[in-house]
Amino acid sequence: MKIPHLIILLLPIFFTTSLQSSPSPPHFLKSTTNDTTPKQYFQLTHPLPTDDVTPSCFVSLLNHSFANTYGIPPVTVNYTPPPPTCNWTIAVLEFRAQCKGEQYDRIAGVWIDGVELLRTSTAQPTESGIFWKIRKDVSRYSSLISQSNLTLTVMLENLVNDEFTGVYHVNISLLFYSATSVRVPLSIVPLESEAHSLNRKLISVENNNEIGDKLDQFDRDIVLNSLYPYNKPADLVVPISASAGVNEGFWFRIEDEFDVKTQKVKISNRTYKAVLELYVSFHGNDEFWYMNPSDSYVETNHLSTGRAHGAYREVLVTIDGKLVGAVVPFPVIFTGGINPLFWEPVVSIGAFNLPSYDIDLTPFLGLLLDDKNHTIGIKVADGISFWLVDANLHLWFDCSDVKAQTVTSKVPSMEVQRKTEFELLDGEFEIQGERESEVTGWVYSSAGNLQTQLTEKIKFKNKLKFKDQGTKKEVDQKYKRKTKIKITNEIGQVIESLEVKIKYPLKVSIETKPGLDADTSVMTTKVEQERSERFYGGKESLVLSHKQNCTGLMVVKGSSVLSGSAENQQNYNYNDGLGCYARVVDVVDGVVVGDDTSSICV
Repeated sequence: MKIPHLIILLLPIFFTTSLQSSPSPPHFLKSTTNDTTPKQYFQLTHPLPTDDVTPSCFVSLLNHSFANTYGIPPVTVNYTPPPPTCNWTIAVLEFRAQCKGEQYDRIAGVWIDGVELLRTSTAQPTESGIFWKIRKDVSRYSSLISQSNLTLTVMLENLVNDEFTGVYHVNISLLFYSATSVRVPLSIVPLESEAHSLNRKLISVENNNEIGDKLDQFDRDIVLNSLYPYNKPADLVVPISASAGVNEGFWFRIEDEFDVKTQKVKISNRTYKAVLELYVSFHGNDEFWYMNPSDSYVETNHLSTGRAHGAYREVLVTIDGKLVGAVVPFPVIFTGGINPLFWEPVVSIGAFNLPSYDIDLTPFLGLLLDDKNHTIGIKVADGISFWLVDANLHLWFDCSDVKAQTVTSKVPSMEVQRKTEFELLDGEFEIQGERESEVTGWVYSSAGNLQTQLTEKIKFKNKLKFKDQGTKKEVDQKYKRKTKIKITNEIGQVIESLEVKIKYPLKVSIETKPGLDADTSVMTTKVEQERSERFYGGKESLVLSHKQNCTGLMVVKGSSVLSGSAENQQNYNYNDGLGCYARVVDVVDGVVVGDDTSSICV
């Protein structure tokens, strides 16, 4: 039976000696649970300022059941903007889903006229059913979602038959809020519910002098939206996505390291700021790219797997063939990944709302503002099949034409060093790389002659070990990025600044042993991972730390997880300069045994 290429895969046991000539099925399903009622799944995140606030208006965009959708065009409907009478400055996308039966997890995307608003994945359902909700602030797309005569496209390839019975029922809405009605979350009180949903005590900014005084120290747009560059939504958002999106989905499918996806753009001469926002997900042979051994290891041991080509990946962005930025993406583990028992009912970091990544192109405007078409290219360094990528080009306009010049441009390729040592199925593979970039450019607009300087340092290291005849795999990966953006005027005064510090440490171990019954295996699994992101801009700041620590085992036969046990502890900390939010959740065998929240800054 053919499985859709967009199925999210579980890491196969392809290194055991008995499986060399006949690899195990690359897809796994978890065992049936004892639940009798539908269970709510959730991803840890901080509450939005709009939570528990009545919206000024809302628009229902899509209500659709994704059954046999593999190989057919995505669902496309006419987009309905908010009515002219609706007073709003903040927009929130709400994505609700439910499913029951047996089904793999799937990747999905939501676009308006080719601009991606959300990259998400589904959870693996149960016979009694599961449901979940995603809320994402999409105010940065305000110039787009306020327009009419657009289309909404949703891609979720699914397969339903006698074996895979789960149909994903999806409802998508946009909720619009007035800035004057938004509240700042200050304290959190847990309610009793299966998924420990929260009822926040919220204090209105308008009606509280203490908070209002504190807000005077900040730009309200920054508090309600984001730091630079999205403290003011762009005047235009240009999709850098597949032209055949209505028929095949708007994401580009990248098959290997030589596959470069390009799009020509002509940028208005009124543009004074430009930022490229990347959406990225990895699948197939590269879903677990951070655990891929070298080609020589696979070839020497005559393994039939395609999961190879080393454990370094980086998404590269070019303008007219010139490298202008790069991203090592956060290693999102989908709900069928490593051990699917880990991710019920709390999914892994980023699984329901995959992060996007920004590349500031403002210093490169000197190359773009010439009334000519320019080619933006996207590729994946060392990539193999397959990656789904696209981008949104955010552009900010002045009232008239501006002048721009790129003064310095140094964005070198990653300096990658590789060390490979193996004997038969045991070995060690180490990859490390560094890059230092510096770009400076000025833009002369109605705001004056402003210079943007961007400096960035990246360090990447991956150490992969295979032990005990390849039955035990261990990976220890570290990624650090430090980015500084400084905008100065003609006399050298700092007008705006941003410093970003990112760390994505990851440790995974998988050990496979023969099971007690015929044709079964016992897999012992462990995951330690953190998404650490710190943003500092003048007086404003935003600090996020999301950790997960998972241990468990599962008994596997063929493509089925027969039984097992799993523990998952997640620790979420968020501080936006106005307040703090912390949540610690403990899950044992799919049951939430601890859920503590706090608003105390530590």
